[in-house]
Amino acid sequence: MNANRIFNFNPGPAALPISVLQEIQESFLNLGGSGMSILEISHRSKEFEEILNDAIIRTKRLLQLDDNFQVLFIQGGASLQFLMVPLNFLSEGKSADYVNTGTWSTKAIKEAQILGKTIHVVASSEDQNFSYIPKNIRFHEDAVYVHITSNNTIKGTQWARFPDTGSVPIVADMSSDIMSRRLEVEKFGLIYAGAQKNIGPAGVCMVIVREDMLDLVPPTIPTMLSYQTYASKNSLFNTPPCLAVYTVQLVLKWLEETIGGLEKMETLNHKKATTLYDFIDSSDFYQGTAEPQSRSLMNVTFRLPNEELEKQFVQAALEQGLGGLKGHRSVGGCRASIYNATSLQAVESLVDFMKAFEKQNG
Repeated sequence: MNANRIFNFNPGPAALPISVLQEIQESFLNLGGSGMSILEISHRSKEFEEILNDAIIRTKRLLQLDDNFQVLFIQGGASLQFLMVPLNFLSEGKSADYVNTGTWSTKAIKEAQILGKTIHVVASSEDQNFSYIPKNIRFHEDAVYVHITSNNTIKGTQWARFPDTGSVPIVADMSSDIMSRRLEVEKFGLIYAGAQKNIGPAGVCMVIVREDMLDLVPPTIPTMLSYQTYASKNSLFNTPPCLAVYTVQLVLKWLEETIGGLEKMETLNHKKATTLYDFIDSSDFYQGTAEPQSRSLMNVTFRLPNEELEKQFVQAALEQGLGGLKGHRSVGGCRASIYNATSLQAVESLVDFMKAFEKQNG
């Protein structure tokens, strides 16, 4: 680890690979011999078009997407997608199923309701404070889509296996676990992911949409809220966030060329999560908050015996070069976000610190 850097467990904006940050630094004043920064080049330039198209190609390779899928880059984060999805796909008389697994699912449901769209909340884990992923869900066969949040950053739960929805396509908010594992892509009609947790910086949202879903988009919705606008112009209808897209492209390159693809990334992520969960389970001092079968590989949530100790833990950890361990303000406690760019060394260092802190305060 660089002497001036800490191990970053922030939930988003989150850790980026050091090699990506270094490449941005090295090319910042002169991108690819252009004599200009990525902040200065035209989004219509050959240089940026190559960056954009390479990001699309790498996304398709990593996820094994065929030509039936388009990869789009849209501003507004995942929060804008909460309304774009129902606005684009739910015409008069149509409905969708939603599964509520916590804060971000709740917000997606609210946006669909604000639009006056017909949706059915077919399952929820609210009865146990969103500590688990619902099972044995009955979906409506005539639903246009089923909306889920694949990983829940605040509550620390994740869909280990995606539900069987029959012929109904899944629409998934994958903001916090996109590119962390392999996917059965044939299940999905649309995937969206705010970049700032696992694939890049804040400022852009990756949207992967199946071609037949685009046929559902009516021509009467506002231009900048239509998926057709982005699909027809290769995400270049207006000026995209060039630096954010460039960073995503470099992270995808890192995933392919340094890590070796999603199978290897998935194996590493399992090892990181197992290392941390095994220690928590062995301790009487730390208590995990998610049910074991629903635990997230990306966000490990836990509590200490009392809130005062939790404050001391977060501060002492930071002093030891372990940052971002405070739980979300809505739930308290502690949380270690161990996204792709967070190394096994970082997790092992955290476990060592947790052992020492328990010994001193247990």
